[in-house]
Amino acid sequence: EVQLVESGGGLVQAGGSLRLSCATSGFTFDDYAIGWWREAPGKEREGVSCIRSSDGNTYYEDSVKGRFTMSTNSAKNAIYLQMNSLTPEDTAVYFCIAADSDDCIDPTYWGQETQVTIAS
Repeated sequence: EVQLVESGGGLVQAGGSLRLSCATSGFTFDDYAIGWWREAPGKEREGVSCIRSSDGNTYYEDSVKGRFTMSTNSAKNAIYLQMNSLTPEDTAVYFCIAADSDDCIDPTYWGQETQVTIAS
């Protein structure tokens, strides 16, 4: 059974930082595209960052470039998202994802979400 379990969300002031973690199990970690999506109130769900297994490159949504850093720990099958310089526009529920097609825009598995709220 595939499981993705996020943690680390919370409420911070604008300009602050948060680090999200995602513990995964049930799939071959290094064979999947893995990453983070989010869904802000009243907006469509969007990809935030992703690493494809085929090239190992990390992709970021334009609004988070330079502020968010995604990392992984293959030994622990874990995914992280360091979020700095947070703004109220980053308020959303965040999901870690895994895609067996190695396609960052077509996740196969979703975590249960973690709430991130940025106060202005």
